[in-house]
Amino acid sequence: MKRISVFCGSSSGFDNIYKAQATKLGQLLANQNIELVYGGANVGLMGAVAEGTLKSGGKVIGIIPNFMKSKGIVHEKITELILVDTMHERKLKMYELSDGIIALPGGYGTIEELFEILAWAQLGLHKKPIAVFNVNGFYDSLIALVQTMTHRGFLKQIHQDMILVDSNAHKLLEKMKNYTPPIAEKWIR
Repeated sequence: MKRISVFCGSSSGFDNIYKAQATKLGQLLANQNIELVYGGANVGLMGAVAEGTLKSGGKVIGIIPNFMKSKGIVHEKITELILVDTMHERKLKMYELSDGIIALPGGYGTIEELFEILAWAQLGLHKKPIAVFNVNGFYDSLIALVQTMTHRGFLKQIHQDMILVDSNAHKLLEKMKNYTPPIAEKWIR
């Protein structure tokens, strides 16, 4: 993998572990010569993952909508900044530039990004690994919901298995590198 997109919060949350693990993920990406593609901000977990990558000598590509540039949250020290017009364009560009996706903790935006990328994979539109960095059990309830979707017949097991989950960044990257996408698409029996 040459590049990984990271979806994450523009907030750091209440527990310092989220920011610390975002920084460590950035360092790990840089140490493995994997470029970071992310939302372009200097705040929250976005800023932390970018700083971790930069301080370890890695490359960082930020993608941010024009309307957010005026808010003063653009990370000025990243390798490359790409301006787009909408949030949809931002997500699409992040997807296009990456070989895989990791979701760190975040809010509505992070969850929306994660689930749209998962839906695209379910439909067979891409075969990229999609990972959830389950820092401090943050995604336990979401994983339980996905299991409920499967147990109640709204999701196939092979599509549930598309979500790679780990609380250890090293193990998560190994899962991504060894990922084999499902053969069956949504409507194939």
